[in-house]
Amino acid sequence: MKKWNKRIAVGAALTILVACSPTHGLKPIPPVDGSYRLGAGDQIRVIAYNEPQLTNTFTVSDAGMIAFPLLGRVPTAGKTPGELAQEIGTDLSQQGLLHKPSISVEVTQYRPVFILGEVQKPGQYNYLPGMTMQTLAALAGGYTYRAITNTASVVRTEGTHDEHPVEGKIKPDSLLAPGDVVTVYERFF
Repeated sequence: MKKWNKRIAVGAALTILVACSPTHGLKPIPPVDGSYRLGAGDQIRVIAYNEPQLTNTFTVSDAGMIAFPLLGRVPTAGKTPGELAQEIGTDLSQQGLLHKPSISVEVTQYRPVFILGEVQKPGQYNYLPGMTMQTLAALAGGYTYRAITNTASVVRTEGTHDEHPVEGKIKPDSLLAPGDVVTVYERFF
């Protein structure tokens, strides 16, 4: 009988500790899909083949736009680089400015990611494709001795500037997206 009471007490203690976890109640954040969506703060290079006066580097504004020569303000946020290239080419062609334009768009600098909490150097870091929670923590000088290292929370806003941020939990091998804000929590003991 004493064995069962001890097991019940240990089980209850574990249940209480899990329920007290800072990420308890947060759903896992949906994984990053393969198509990168542009957002405010991204720096892109638009290349117009045989049109050097249209080839330039642009920063996506807070309103989700770039100011492109001959076209003016072009909505950019929420689109993939390929979709943006196609849209710019179509607009240039439809307005009679270029005949069969060949446009490409590449991201030259992604939005930064941020890490807070129990890391050596919390702050803003440059995003790199394939970045995980673990690699971001490594860039931030590693975890502190009090850190919970097997889970963290993340706040993510996808692409467009008018979307609401979503909060969820991630694991060390979870892929991050540009603009993510990761919080590494302190363990209780």
